[in-house]
Amino acid sequence: MVRLLRWISLLATVPPLAAAAAHVLELPNKVALDGPLWLAVQQNIYRGWGPFIGPFEIVAVVATWILAYLVRARRPAFALTLVAALCLSAMVAVFFVFNAPVNAAFAGWTAETLPADWPDYRRQWELGHAIAFALGLIAFCTLLRAAFVEACARGGAAVERRSASGGRL
Repeated sequence: MVRLLRWISLLATVPPLAAAAAHVLELPNKVALDGPLWLAVQQNIYRGWGPFIGPFEIVAVVATWILAYLVRARRPAFALTLVAALCLSAMVAVFFVFNAPVNAAFAGWTAETLPADWPDYRRQWELGHAIAFALGLIAFCTLLRAAFVEACARGGAAVERRSASGGRL
């Protein structure tokens, strides 16, 4: 059960991490866009990302918290998995604090009704995705590290059993 949840956590973390990475990689070019073009990109290019990415985020958070509970007695793996669960949860919170308000605001804008302070909205939106990327990367790396720690512990236990049984398992 632990191995399956670890795989689910790792695999469900990949799409949100990839999406956040895409936003960070696009950042230098998007800050050069004028208001109407930026708005057109926001309203058209990213349509459909939420319904696709959101379920992966939910699965990643839930699976990782359950995994943390299941490995709570395994100290190195637990600490790493707890960090991942906290980061994935924070990643979702960052979306609702930084990105969702901007998404709601620009949903009703047109090129003609673009407010004068639209660069502030863009800054908030991009900052949210940059923070989400950092959190997602930490979560993914700590989940991987926990998997390696557990695998090494299992491998070490197998070697110890083999030497205790005279070389046979």
